[in-house]
Amino acid sequence: MISISVMALVFGVVFLAELPDKTALAGLVLGTRYRASYVFVGVAAAFTVHVVLAVAAGSVLTLLPQQLLHALTGVLFLGGAAMLLLKGGDDDEEVKEPKDQSFWKVSGAGFMLILVAEFGDLTQIMTANLAARYDDPISVGLGAVLALWAVAGLGIVGGKALMKRVPLALITKIAAVLMLGLGVWSLYEAIAG
Repeated sequence: MISISVMALVFGVVFLAELPDKTALAGLVLGTRYRASYVFVGVAAAFTVHVVLAVAAGSVLTLLPQQLLHALTGVLFLGGAAMLLLKGGDDDEEVKEPKDQSFWKVSGAGFMLILVAEFGDLTQIMTANLAARYDDPISVGLGAVLALWAVAGLGIVGGKALMKRVPLALITKIAAVLMLGLGVWSLYEAIAG
């Protein structure tokens, strides 16, 4: 059974955390040079692979005792919030462009870029945490993959317009506050038993 509330929470947290990420900007660069649908297919496939790996890792964490699990996820959420608040401006990621515009070349470039750049990324770790926290891999996986696809779509199609209207620093702070709240709540549950 799919939990809409878990899916919505995961979507919001992952969306806000991924929006300021440099891979969204890399998707924007690819989207301005190549057919957007080809880029999106590659990027979406790579994000799907990442979510499956993260949910599997988070599901393994559910085998831990509840108090230990809450303490572990709380510490990881607080660490994620600290990373968002303390990270400096990242340098632009270099995008290797395919020589031609074929579907396989363009989507393959998008897939490889995201697959490599996002491995072990904050949102992948957050997705594993959320899968462990809620013990609902389907809802967490759907929320995370839809959030990542939404960010990719925004990055590919309308990233420049969004960044002109919403400051990146504000988006980062909102994501950090949400993660901080989840971390404190998880630690409270670990202590309260």
